[in-house]
Amino acid sequence: MQWNLPNILTLVRLIAAPMVGFVFLLLPRPIADWVALCLFMGASMTDYLDGLLARKWGQESRFGAMLDPIADKAMVVIALAVLLVIMSLDHGWSALILVPVIVILFREIFVSGLREFLGAQAGTLKVTNLAKWKTTLQMVAIGLLFCWGLFTHYLWALTIGMDAALIEGIMAGDIEDEFGLVWIEFGYFWSGVVGKILLWLAAILTAITGADYFMKARPFLVEER
Repeated sequence: MQWNLPNILTLVRLIAAPMVGFVFLLLPRPIADWVALCLFMGASMTDYLDGLLARKWGQESRFGAMLDPIADKAMVVIALAVLLVIMSLDHGWSALILVPVIVILFREIFVSGLREFLGAQAGTLKVTNLAKWKTTLQMVAIGLLFCWGLFTHYLWALTIGMDAALIEGIMAGDIEDEFGLVWIEFGYFWSGVVGKILLWLAAILTAITGADYFMKARPFLVEER
């Protein structure tokens, strides 16, 4: 086991994964949303840095190779679980979020099971460039959806007690916006729309890479005669 900066960054990402959920038990909203967003985005950056530094400094190790995919999966799976809870509380259950999340979680469990079964032959399921793009899309989509939750909270907070005609006037541009309602509505709309689109794209790539890994594993699943 080697303790170098790339491996420490990977370990930090692994520790940050459960904290994305625990902050909602420890802090009130929207503070918890901000902390969760910062934890997730910071941890996502370490996913890029640890591999880059390990290759640049010649510090690639078996420990890092083992820990990196575990940290990635923990971060994505826990963040998706937290998002499902937040979205269900703020917006109710939505197939636009639930379906891609189910696809992503199913694939991660399926591929992990394949690797466990293959054992010594698990090296045949090496991470592909498409899988790396999949992980990047997942993390960007999750970050945007955390922002969507924040904008939702602030939008509701600002509109409590407001007259409906006042809100409509601000949105239409007929009344001066003294509350930042237009910018919050703008951020709410685009973070939600782009976040959902990227989550669906990530789910599609996730399914494709899962099928690719299965095809590579098929020769090892054939019964011996």
